[in-house]
Amino acid sequence: MVNRKGAAGPVLDCAGKSLDLSRARVMGVLNVTPDSFSDGGNFFSTGQAVRRATEMVEEGAAIIDVGGESTRPGASPVPPEEELRRLLPVIQALEREIPVPVSVDTSKPEVMARAVGAGAGMINDVRALRAPGALAEASRSKVPVCLMHMRGSPRSMQRAPEYTHVLGEVRAFLRERRDACEQAGIPRGRLLLDPGFGFGKTTEHNLALLAGLDGLVNSGLPVVVGLSRKSMIGRLLNDAPVDRRLYGSLALAVVAAAKGAKLVRAHDVGATAEALTVAQAVLDANLSEDPIGASWDGN
Repeated sequence: MVNRKGAAGPVLDCAGKSLDLSRARVMGVLNVTPDSFSDGGNFFSTGQAVRRATEMVEEGAAIIDVGGESTRPGASPVPPEEELRRLLPVIQALEREIPVPVSVDTSKPEVMARAVGAGAGMINDVRALRAPGALAEASRSKVPVCLMHMRGSPRSMQRAPEYTHVLGEVRAFLRERRDACEQAGIPRGRLLLDPGFGFGKTTEHNLALLAGLDGLVNSGLPVVVGLSRKSMIGRLLNDAPVDRRLYGSLALAVVAAAKGAKLVRAHDVGATAEALTVAQAVLDANLSEDPIGASWDGN
């Protein structure tokens, strides 16, 4: 999506498959876990996962993000061997079967290495490469990396998170991680930023981050947002359960895209892709023939 300054997004090389970020695109969420908050257990077999990924590509997903460890609030960690057992067959199959890149959602360097070797074209790390060895492994991988902000860990992150200025603190964290990546040999052209909605943040924090998303977009790096079916939507809609958060998810996706986000993570890919297409048409419209302030009678 072209932002308000008119700057188009980049085309990323994801292990030989291109990801065009000249407009907002949908990142399809595919959790091969038994316990993820929304779709845990739904795509636990390789066949189910491949079928769902193929459906998401047909619905408009530009990249598929595969996770083998739940990062929902309160989730317990998974050993690397189990994470790899879940991920590798799916990534290998998707690399062959779908035309779009595959992203691996992991924080473990050994999982990053094996996943990229199996065909993953992006690393999506909720810990922003802070695990020992993760920076070096991501540098060796030569694929794009998404750096996400998280306060605490999945097990503890929602225990009364506090900020003095949430947008400023998130920006400062992501700036520090960007600089650490550059020092480790990962160029800015391979980096994306994610403010981490719902990861150590209250509903009020999430709303403030979304309202100020322009401040992250102005960093010049592509911004990724994950708002689909999040608990903040449930709270805003009188405790709506996960299966009644589609319309709220679409509203937040359009707001994020209008503010310049380049990748929108979504479970409901078809609906999100259609919403972004319509929003893009409005943003692309040439309104110069009716300048703001002109009266109705043309005077």
